[in-house]
Amino acid sequence: MEANDKKWIIVAMVAGIFGLAVTIGFVGQGNVRHVDIFWAETVEQTIVFEDVDGETKVRGIKGVRGDANPTLLSRTSFAYILTVINNGTTFHRLYIDGFNVQTNLLEPGQQDTITIYPDKEGEFTYYDKRENLIPLGTIKIVTVVASDEFKGIWKDLI
Repeated sequence: MEANDKKWIIVAMVAGIFGLAVTIGFVGQGNVRHVDIFWAETVEQTIVFEDVDGETKVRGIKGVRGDANPTLLSRTSFAYILTVINNGTTFHRLYIDGFNVQTNLLEPGQQDTITIYPDKEGEFTYYDKRENLIPLGTIKIVTVVASDEFKGIWKDLI
């Protein structure tokens, strides 16, 4: 093998390794995925109205504990999707104070979905709104900080 052939083999190997590194870098950055991996974050929960001993109760069945009139929980800057099902024997309408959103008036067996985009923290009361506002429970909106925004000792632990 001549010295000129050895140079071409070394150049080809270096070019191949460089090409492989560029390909891995390009693919690793997500540039060849067939779908977008960044989608809007959502919090989805489902609750049901129930009539228990003449009293209206709400119970969580998806994304929420099954207690009577649970505290609903969501985050700021996330779409909050709440599905409300009427398993009761009378008409019900869920109303969330502070966001001024409500479901349609639900007949027994019907359901409705509402979406809110919380931009502030706090606790807000949700009601059964038919003729009067009957307080049932609260929805708590919190801000969750990304780990790179931690300060002090927490930053050192990450």
